[in-house]
Amino acid sequence: MSPLLSFSRLIDSLNEWIGKLVIWLVLAAVAISAGNAIMRKAFDVGSNAYLEIQWYLFAAVFMLGVGYVFLRNAHVRIDFIASRLSKRTNAVIDAIGIVVFVVPLSIIMINLSWPLFMNAYVSGEVSSNAGGLIRWPVMLLIPAGFGLLLLQSLSELIKRIAFLKGLRAEPFSVDPAAKSDDVMLVEELAEQIERERAAGIRQ
Repeated sequence: MSPLLSFSRLIDSLNEWIGKLVIWLVLAAVAISAGNAIMRKAFDVGSNAYLEIQWYLFAAVFMLGVGYVFLRNAHVRIDFIASRLSKRTNAVIDAIGIVVFVVPLSIIMINLSWPLFMNAYVSGEVSSNAGGLIRWPVMLLIPAGFGLLLLQSLSELIKRIAFLKGLRAEPFSVDPAAKSDDVMLVEELAEQIERERAAGIRQ
């Protein structure tokens, strides 16, 4: 099991690195969107390429970030059920879900999307919009994203099995009960607003 856990840590490191990288694509998309809007309104200059690169960047965020989301345990859960189950039960449910649903879906999507990418690459397919971009980079995001999801699924399966065998203290890389950074930020801002409101009342 030790080599498998090492393999799991390697996958985790890969998706952690990619996840932190694609976060910056959101900023890039916002900057391009703002720049495009300013150029259109101020100088009546624009291009469909700017619009399409925004779509490409958002597609990259969602497709390349899916493995990172799984790693950070930020995917959708039925929390009011999961929170009432033991860690062991949740680990068993996760392992079954990974084997029965996530792995087969990832393999099917890779097999279906790879020919689409290859056809676009070989043919040099270009967007039908005037001034549009080539299509193969965005087509490549589909098998790449599901490939990362498949790898992370294997990593998560290894961790769940290791936990069930008593080789790990936790089944998850991130505690599902822990508050995310954005939740803590919202709570901190709410507390600050409440303090300022209370101070204003006292004055």
